[in-house]
Amino acid sequence: MIELKVPTLGESVTEATVGTWFKKAGDKVAVDEMICELETDKVTIEVPSTINGVVSKIVVKEGETVELNAVLALLEEGVGAIEKKEMSNIKTAENNIHEKPKNAPSAEKIMKEKNISPSSLKGSGREGRIMKEDVINLPNNQNTLPNASTSMQSEEKVKMTRLRQTIARRLKESQNTAAMLTTYNEADMTAILKIRSEFKDQFFSKHGVKLGFMSFFVKACCKALEEVPEVNAQIDEDHIIYKHYVNMGVAVGTDNGLVVPVLKNADNMGFSDIEKEINKMGLRARDGKLSMDDMTGGTFTISNGGIYGSLMSSPILNSPESGILGMHKIQDRPMAIDGKIEIRPMMYLALSYDHRIVDGKGAVTFLVRVKENLEDPRRLLIDL
Repeated sequence: MIELKVPTLGESVTEATVGTWFKKAGDKVAVDEMICELETDKVTIEVPSTINGVVSKIVVKEGETVELNAVLALLEEGVGAIEKKEMSNIKTAENNIHEKPKNAPSAEKIMKEKNISPSSLKGSGREGRIMKEDVINLPNNQNTLPNASTSMQSEEKVKMTRLRQTIARRLKESQNTAAMLTTYNEADMTAILKIRSEFKDQFFSKHGVKLGFMSFFVKACCKALEEVPEVNAQIDEDHIIYKHYVNMGVAVGTDNGLVVPVLKNADNMGFSDIEKEINKMGLRARDGKLSMDDMTGGTFTISNGGIYGSLMSSPILNSPESGILGMHKIQDRPMAIDGKIEIRPMMYLALSYDHRIVDGKGAVTFLVRVKENLEDPRRLLIDL
Protein backbone atom coordinates (compact mmCIF):
# COMPACT_ATOMS: atom_id res chain seq x y z
CA MET A 1 0.00 0.00 0.00
CA ILE A 2 1.13 3.53 -0.76
CA GLU A 3 0.02 6.39 1.48
CA LEU A 4 -1.39 9.54 -0.10
CA LYS A 5 -0.39 12.31 2.31
CA VAL A 6 -1.18 15.98 2.80
CA PRO A 7 1.42 17.87 0.73
CA THR A 8 3.37 20.96 1.78
CA LEU A 9 0.78 23.68 2.32
CA GLY A 10 3.00 26.74 2.31
CA GLU A 11 4.60 29.14 4.71
CA SER A 12 3.00 29.17 8.21
CA VAL A 13 0.12 26.88 7.10
CA THR A 14 -0.02 23.66 9.13
CA GLU A 15 -3.51 22.28 8.54
CA ALA A 16 -6.24 22.05 5.92
CA THR A 17 -9.81 20.86 5.49
CA VAL A 18 -10.70 18.06 3.08
CA GLY A 19 -13.06 19.81 0.68
CA THR A 20 -13.98 17.25 -1.98
CA TRP A 21 -13.05 13.71 -2.94
CA PHE A 22 -12.95 13.21 -6.71
CA LYS A 23 -12.42 9.47 -6.28
CA LYS A 24 -13.88 6.77 -4.03
CA ALA A 25 -12.52 3.47 -2.76
CA GLY A 26 -12.08 1.05 -5.66
CA ASP A 27 -11.67 3.70 -8.37
CA LYS A 28 -8.79 3.56 -10.82
CA VAL A 29 -6.28 6.42 -10.74
CA ALA A 30 -3.43 7.49 -12.99
CA VAL A 31 -0.30 9.45 -12.17
CA ASP A 32 -1.11 13.17 -11.66
CA GLU A 33 -4.86 12.52 -11.75
CA MET A 34 -6.60 14.63 -9.09
CA ILE A 35 -7.89 12.58 -6.17
CA CYS A 36 -9.08 15.19 -3.68
CA GLU A 37 -9.18 18.90 -2.93
CA LEU A 38 -7.93 20.57 0.26
CA GLU A 39 -8.98 23.99 1.56
CA THR A 40 -6.36 25.96 3.48
CA ASP A 41 -6.47 29.37 5.10
CA LYS A 42 -5.38 30.98 1.85
CA VAL A 43 -5.76 28.69 -1.15
CA THR A 44 -7.44 25.55 -2.44
CA ILE A 45 -5.00 22.74 -3.25
CA GLU A 46 -5.69 19.75 -5.49
CA VAL A 47 -3.90 16.56 -4.45
CA PRO A 48 -2.87 14.30 -7.36
CA SER A 49 -2.16 10.59 -7.42
CA THR A 50 1.51 9.61 -7.33
CA ILE A 51 0.96 6.21 -8.98
CA ASN A 52 -1.03 4.22 -11.53
CA GLY A 53 -3.33 1.96 -9.59
CA VAL A 54 -6.46 1.84 -7.44
CA VAL A 55 -7.76 3.82 -4.45
CA SER A 56 -7.82 1.15 -1.77
CA LYS A 57 -9.21 3.18 1.13
CA ILE A 58 -10.35 6.73 1.90
CA VAL A 59 -8.93 7.57 5.33
CA VAL A 60 -10.31 11.08 5.91
CA LYS A 61 -13.87 12.19 5.19
CA GLU A 62 -14.93 15.42 3.52
CA GLY A 63 -15.09 18.31 5.97
CA GLU A 64 -12.48 16.87 8.36
CA THR A 65 -9.35 18.81 9.30
CA VAL A 66 -5.94 17.30 8.58
CA GLU A 67 -2.41 18.33 9.47
CA LEU A 68 0.71 18.41 7.34
CA ASN A 69 1.81 14.92 6.17
CA ALA A 70 -1.39 13.28 7.47
CA VAL A 71 -2.54 10.23 5.49
CA LEU A 72 -5.51 11.02 3.24
CA ALA A 73 -5.95 7.70 1.44
CA LEU A 74 -4.28 4.38 0.71
CA LEU A 75 -3.40 3.52 -2.89
CA GLU A 76 -2.54 0.16 -4.40
CA GLU A 77 -0.05 0.29 -7.23
CA GLY A 78 0.18 -1.55 -10.54
CA VAL A 79 -1.88 -3.51 -13.01
CA GLY A 80 -2.26 -6.32 -10.51
CA ALA A 81 -4.24 -4.06 -8.24
CA ILE A 82 -6.63 -3.23 -11.04
CA GLU A 83 -7.03 -6.87 -12.00
CA LYS A 84 -8.32 -7.64 -8.53
CA LYS A 85 -11.52 -5.84 -9.43
CA GLU A 86 -14.22 -7.62 -11.37
CA MET A 87 -14.19 -7.05 -15.12
CA SER A 88 -17.52 -5.28 -14.96
CA ASN A 89 -16.18 -2.80 -12.45
CA ILE A 90 -13.14 -2.17 -14.63
CA LYS A 91 -15.37 -1.39 -17.59
CA THR A 92 -17.46 0.97 -15.49
CA ALA A 93 -14.36 2.73 -14.19
CA GLU A 94 -13.02 3.16 -17.72
CA ASN A 95 -16.30 4.65 -18.86
CA ASN A 96 -16.37 6.99 -15.88
CA ILE A 97 -13.07 8.50 -16.96
CA HIS A 98 -14.92 10.12 -19.84
CA GLU A 99 -17.97 11.09 -17.81
CA LYS A 100 -18.50 14.47 -16.23
CA PRO A 101 -17.17 14.51 -12.64
CA LYS A 102 -19.70 14.32 -9.85
CA ASN A 103 -20.92 17.60 -8.44
CA ALA A 104 -19.81 18.75 -5.00
CA PRO A 105 -21.84 16.97 -2.27
CA SER A 106 -22.75 20.31 -0.69
CA ALA A 107 -24.09 21.49 -4.06
CA GLU A 108 -26.10 18.29 -4.53
CA LYS A 109 -27.63 18.76 -1.08
CA ILE A 110 -28.74 22.34 -1.76
CA MET A 111 -30.08 21.46 -5.23
CA LYS A 112 -32.13 18.65 -3.72
CA GLU A 113 -33.50 20.85 -0.94
CA LYS A 114 -34.46 23.64 -3.35
CA ASN A 115 -35.57 21.42 -6.24
CA ILE A 116 -33.00 22.93 -8.59
CA SER A 117 -32.19 21.08 -11.79
CA PRO A 118 -28.43 20.57 -12.36
CA SER A 119 -29.00 21.24 -16.06
CA SER A 120 -29.88 24.85 -15.23
CA LEU A 121 -26.45 25.50 -13.75
CA LYS A 122 -23.03 26.08 -15.25
CA GLY A 123 -20.40 24.54 -13.02
CA SER A 124 -17.27 26.52 -12.14
CA GLY A 125 -15.38 23.51 -10.80
CA ARG A 126 -12.97 21.18 -12.51
CA GLU A 127 -14.36 19.98 -15.87
CA GLY A 128 -17.69 21.74 -15.29
CA ARG A 129 -18.26 20.33 -11.82
CA ILE A 130 -21.07 22.18 -9.99
CA MET A 131 -19.82 23.70 -6.74
CA LYS A 132 -21.79 25.00 -3.76
CA GLU A 133 -21.15 28.61 -4.79
CA ASP A 134 -22.74 27.96 -8.21
CA VAL A 135 -26.00 27.00 -6.53
CA ILE A 136 -25.95 29.76 -3.92
CA ASN A 137 -25.22 32.45 -6.52
CA LEU A 138 -27.90 31.30 -8.96
CA PRO A 139 -30.11 34.41 -9.56
CA ASN A 140 -33.88 34.04 -9.78
CA ASN A 141 -33.73 30.33 -10.51
CA GLN A 142 -36.76 29.27 -12.50
CA ASN A 143 -36.42 25.64 -11.47
CA THR A 144 -36.76 26.40 -7.78
CA LEU A 145 -40.18 25.32 -6.59
CA PRO A 146 -41.85 27.00 -3.61
CA ASN A 147 -42.20 24.93 -0.47
CA ALA A 148 -45.73 25.18 0.89
CA SER A 149 -44.57 24.26 4.39
CA THR A 150 -42.40 27.38 4.71
CA SER A 151 -43.36 31.04 4.98
CA MET A 152 -42.13 33.84 2.76
CA GLN A 153 -39.24 34.39 5.17
CA SER A 154 -36.41 31.89 5.12
CA GLU A 155 -32.83 31.60 6.31
CA GLU A 156 -29.94 29.29 5.77
CA LYS A 157 -27.00 28.41 8.01
CA VAL A 158 -23.88 27.60 5.99
CA LYS A 159 -20.50 26.69 7.44
CA MET A 160 -17.81 29.24 6.61
CA THR A 161 -15.02 28.06 4.35
CA ARG A 162 -11.51 28.05 5.77
CA LEU A 163 -10.67 31.02 3.55
CA ARG A 164 -13.63 33.03 4.86
CA GLN A 165 -12.76 32.08 8.46
CA THR A 166 -9.19 33.24 7.91
CA ILE A 167 -10.29 36.52 6.33
CA ALA A 168 -12.58 37.21 9.29
CA ARG A 169 -9.92 36.31 11.85
CA ARG A 170 -7.10 38.30 10.25
CA LEU A 171 -9.19 41.42 9.72
CA LYS A 172 -10.28 41.39 13.35
CA GLU A 173 -6.72 40.74 14.50
CA SER A 174 -5.57 43.69 12.42
CA GLN A 175 -8.15 45.95 14.05
CA ASN A 176 -7.23 44.73 17.52
CA THR A 177 -3.45 45.00 17.04
CA ALA A 178 -2.73 48.07 14.93
CA ALA A 179 -3.46 51.66 15.93
CA MET A 180 -5.27 52.10 12.64
CA LEU A 181 -6.07 55.52 11.24
CA THR A 182 -7.17 56.66 7.78
CA THR A 183 -6.34 59.87 5.93
CA TYR A 184 -8.06 61.00 2.73
CA ASN A 185 -7.32 63.01 -0.38
CA GLU A 186 -8.52 63.19 -3.97
CA ALA A 187 -6.81 63.00 -7.34
CA ASP A 188 -7.67 64.55 -10.68
CA MET A 189 -7.46 61.65 -13.14
CA THR A 190 -7.46 63.84 -16.28
CA ALA A 191 -3.80 63.25 -17.17
CA ILE A 192 -3.95 59.45 -16.75
CA LEU A 193 -7.18 59.20 -18.76
CA LYS A 194 -5.54 61.24 -21.54
CA ILE A 195 -2.41 59.06 -21.57
CA ARG A 196 -4.44 55.85 -21.65
CA SER A 197 -6.61 57.16 -24.48
CA GLU A 198 -3.62 58.28 -26.51
CA PHE A 199 -1.35 55.27 -26.07
CA LYS A 200 -3.68 52.32 -25.31
CA ASP A 201 -3.55 50.91 -28.86
CA GLN A 202 0.22 51.21 -29.18
CA PHE A 203 0.71 49.77 -25.70
CA PHE A 204 -1.48 46.75 -26.45
CA SER A 205 0.14 46.22 -29.85
CA LYS A 206 3.62 46.13 -28.34
CA HIS A 207 3.02 44.35 -25.04
CA GLY A 208 -0.12 42.28 -25.66
CA VAL A 209 -1.83 43.64 -22.56
CA LYS A 210 -4.09 46.63 -21.89
CA LEU A 211 -2.79 49.75 -20.17
CA GLY A 212 -4.89 49.88 -17.01
CA PHE A 213 -5.07 52.20 -14.02
CA MET A 214 -3.36 49.83 -11.60
CA SER A 215 0.10 50.20 -13.13
CA PHE A 216 -0.05 53.97 -12.58
CA PHE A 217 -1.05 53.45 -8.95
CA VAL A 218 1.65 50.84 -8.32
CA LYS A 219 4.32 53.14 -9.79
CA ALA A 220 2.96 56.16 -7.89
CA CYS A 221 3.00 54.25 -4.59
CA CYS A 222 6.49 52.84 -5.13
CA LYS A 223 7.78 56.35 -5.77
CA ALA A 224 6.06 57.71 -2.65
CA LEU A 225 7.38 54.83 -0.52
CA GLU A 226 10.93 55.91 -1.35
CA GLU A 227 10.26 59.21 0.40
CA VAL A 228 8.22 57.80 3.29
CA PRO A 229 9.79 54.36 3.98
CA GLU A 230 7.94 53.81 7.29
CA VAL A 231 4.74 53.17 5.33
CA ASN A 232 6.56 50.18 3.79
CA ALA A 233 7.91 48.95 7.14
CA GLN A 234 6.50 46.67 9.84
CA ILE A 235 6.78 46.18 13.58
CA ASP A 236 8.50 43.11 15.01
CA GLU A 237 8.03 43.22 18.80
CA ASP A 238 10.16 46.21 19.90
CA HIS A 239 11.90 46.64 16.52
CA ILE A 240 10.97 48.25 13.21
CA ILE A 241 11.85 46.37 10.03
CA TYR A 242 12.42 48.72 7.08
CA LYS A 243 12.00 46.99 3.72
CA HIS A 244 14.33 48.29 1.01
CA TYR A 245 12.12 46.76 -1.67
CA VAL A 246 8.41 46.87 -2.49
CA ASN A 247 6.31 43.73 -2.71
CA MET A 248 2.97 45.20 -3.73
CA GLY A 249 -0.18 43.35 -2.70
CA VAL A 250 -3.17 43.83 -5.00
CA ALA A 251 -6.48 42.86 -3.39
CA VAL A 252 -8.67 40.71 -5.66
CA GLY A 253 -12.27 39.73 -4.95
CA THR A 254 -13.20 36.15 -5.87
CA ASP A 255 -16.32 34.01 -5.44
CA ASN A 256 -14.71 32.44 -2.39
CA GLY A 257 -13.55 35.67 -0.75
CA LEU A 258 -10.84 38.30 -0.84
CA VAL A 259 -7.29 37.27 -1.71
CA VAL A 260 -4.18 39.44 -2.02
CA PRO A 261 -1.64 38.21 -4.59
CA VAL A 262 1.72 39.95 -4.34
CA LEU A 263 3.80 41.57 -7.09
CA LYS A 264 7.35 40.82 -5.97
CA ASN A 265 9.89 43.63 -6.44
CA ALA A 266 7.25 45.91 -7.92
CA ASP A 267 9.59 48.88 -7.54
CA ASN A 268 11.77 47.39 -10.31
CA MET A 269 8.88 46.72 -12.70
CA GLY A 270 7.86 48.73 -15.74
CA PHE A 271 4.26 49.51 -16.69
CA SER A 272 3.94 46.51 -19.00
CA ASP A 273 5.48 44.13 -16.43
CA ILE A 274 2.99 45.30 -13.81
CA GLU A 275 -0.03 44.93 -16.10
CA LYS A 276 1.04 41.46 -17.25
CA GLU A 277 1.64 40.24 -13.70
CA ILE A 278 -1.67 41.65 -12.44
CA ASN A 279 -3.54 39.96 -15.29
CA LYS A 280 -1.80 36.66 -14.58
CA MET A 281 -2.48 36.86 -10.84
CA GLY A 282 -6.10 37.86 -11.43
CA LEU A 283 -6.73 34.81 -13.61
CA ARG A 284 -5.09 32.52 -11.06
CA ALA A 285 -7.18 34.05 -8.28
CA ARG A 286 -10.47 33.56 -10.13
CA ASP A 287 -9.53 29.97 -11.01
CA GLY A 288 -8.39 29.20 -7.46
CA LYS A 289 -4.87 28.45 -8.70
CA LEU A 290 -2.87 30.90 -6.56
CA SER A 291 0.05 29.31 -4.74
CA MET A 292 1.17 30.20 -1.24
CA ASP A 293 4.19 31.97 -2.70
CA ASP A 294 1.87 34.16 -4.77
CA MET A 295 0.25 35.54 -1.61
CA THR A 296 3.08 35.92 0.89
CA GLY A 297 5.77 38.51 1.49
CA GLY A 298 3.75 41.67 0.80
CA THR A 299 5.00 45.00 2.18
CA PHE A 300 2.19 47.33 1.04
CA THR A 301 -1.29 46.76 -0.43
CA ILE A 302 -3.60 48.50 -2.90
CA SER A 303 -7.35 47.79 -2.78
CA ASN A 304 -9.65 48.97 -5.57
CA GLY A 305 -13.21 49.29 -4.33
CA GLY A 306 -13.96 51.48 -7.33
CA ILE A 307 -14.55 48.48 -9.58
CA TYR A 308 -17.64 47.76 -7.45
CA GLY A 309 -18.79 51.39 -7.49
CA SER A 310 -17.43 52.50 -4.10
CA LEU A 311 -17.02 56.29 -3.91
CA MET A 312 -15.14 56.32 -0.59
CA SER A 313 -14.10 53.78 2.04
CA SER A 314 -11.61 53.13 4.83
CA PRO A 315 -9.58 50.00 3.95
CA ILE A 316 -8.39 47.69 6.73
CA LEU A 317 -4.68 46.96 7.05
CA ASN A 318 -3.36 43.68 5.72
CA SER A 319 -1.36 42.73 8.82
CA PRO A 320 1.61 42.90 9.45
CA GLU A 321 1.86 45.64 6.82
CA SER A 322 1.69 49.26 7.97
CA GLY A 323 -0.17 50.80 5.04
CA ILE A 324 -2.91 50.13 2.51
CA LEU A 325 -4.16 52.46 -0.24
CA GLY A 326 -7.83 52.47 -1.19
CA MET A 327 -8.74 53.36 -4.79
CA HIS A 328 -12.31 54.34 -5.61
CA LYS A 329 -14.73 55.15 -8.39
CA ILE A 330 -13.81 57.91 -10.86
CA GLN A 331 -16.63 60.43 -10.89
CA ASP A 332 -17.02 63.73 -12.74
CA ARG A 333 -17.27 66.60 -10.26
CA PRO A 334 -17.16 70.40 -10.52
CA MET A 335 -13.73 71.66 -9.41
CA ALA A 336 -12.27 75.15 -9.05
CA ILE A 337 -9.37 75.37 -11.55
CA ASP A 338 -7.52 78.70 -11.82
CA GLY A 339 -10.57 80.56 -10.55
CA LYS A 340 -12.97 78.78 -12.92
CA ILE A 341 -15.40 75.91 -12.41
CA GLU A 342 -14.51 72.90 -14.54
CA ILE A 343 -15.83 69.35 -14.63
CA ARG A 344 -13.00 66.95 -13.82
CA PRO A 345 -12.80 63.15 -13.39
CA MET A 346 -11.97 62.84 -9.69
CA MET A 347 -11.10 59.88 -7.47
CA TYR A 348 -11.06 59.83 -3.69
CA LEU A 349 -7.94 58.22 -2.21
CA ALA A 350 -7.73 56.69 1.25
CA LEU A 351 -4.61 55.61 3.12
CA SER A 352 -5.10 53.47 6.22
CA TYR A 353 -1.93 53.20 8.27
CA ASP A 354 -0.58 51.88 11.56
CA HIS A 355 -0.14 54.94 13.77
CA ARG A 356 2.30 53.00 15.97
CA ILE A 357 4.93 53.27 13.25
CA VAL A 358 3.63 55.94 10.85
CA ASP A 359 3.09 59.49 12.11
CA GLY A 360 0.39 61.75 10.71
CA LYS A 361 2.97 63.83 8.85
CA GLY A 362 4.38 60.76 7.10
CA ALA A 363 0.94 59.43 6.17
CA VAL A 364 -0.27 62.74 4.74
CA THR A 365 3.03 63.27 2.89
CA PHE A 366 2.78 59.80 1.35
CA LEU A 367 -0.78 60.34 0.12
CA VAL A 368 0.02 63.80 -1.25
CA ARG A 369 2.95 62.33 -3.20
CA VAL A 370 0.69 59.63 -4.63
CA LYS A 371 -1.80 62.33 -5.63
CA GLU A 372 0.94 64.38 -7.30
CA ASN A 373 2.30 61.37 -9.18
CA LEU A 374 -1.16 60.49 -10.48
CA GLU A 375 -2.09 64.02 -11.51
CA ASP A 376 1.22 64.50 -13.33
CA PRO A 377 2.66 61.09 -14.33
CA ARG A 378 5.73 62.81 -15.77
CA ARG A 379 6.99 62.92 -12.17
CA LEU A 380 7.41 59.14 -12.40
CA LEU A 381 9.98 59.58 -15.18
CA ILE A 382 12.26 62.02 -13.36
CA ASP A 383 13.66 62.05 -9.85
CA LEU A 384 11.31 64.45 -8.04
